[in-house]
Amino acid sequence: MKPRVSLQDSALRNGNFSLRIDPVRSEDAGLYEAWVNYNTEVHSCHVELGVITVTLNPPKPVIENELLLISCNSSHRASLVETCWFHNEHLGPTSRTFCSSSGALSILHPAMSDAGSWRCQLRYSDKEIISATYNLQILGFDGPTNPAVYAAAGSAAN
Repeated sequence: MKPRVSLQDSALRNGNFSLRIDPVRSEDAGLYEAWVNYNTEVHSCHVELGVITVTLNPPKPVIENELLLISCNSSHRASLVETCWFHNEHLGPTSRTFCSSSGALSILHPAMSDAGSWRCQLRYSDKEIISATYNLQILGFDGPTNPAVYAAAGSAAN
């Protein structure tokens, strides 16, 4: 897993033997075990790392008006009951929520207004709720539908 894995050497002196993985990949999911020998004592801990993945189809870049499918999947083992998608949750009237029994969201004609923060929330049969946030960027024209630009002769126009 090198060079994505590191230990904080300065924290080891304080008894913190945390492992840092950056960036996390879906194949990193699983059970991790740490052993620390200190004098004659052996300390151990077990941590299960779950990974949630948000994928776009087609992959980036997302182009305005082209069909987009956003999927949200997790390494959690229980049965998926519901997936909810939240768009710009705390931004007032532009906030939107979509829920379904599958992990995917289809946007038939993505517009510039669909850009921004999307959070998927997965709810499982064992009552576990897992979520991830994805910042969706869309390539397109953010302006009037029939633009007219006037520029003086001899000057630049953008």
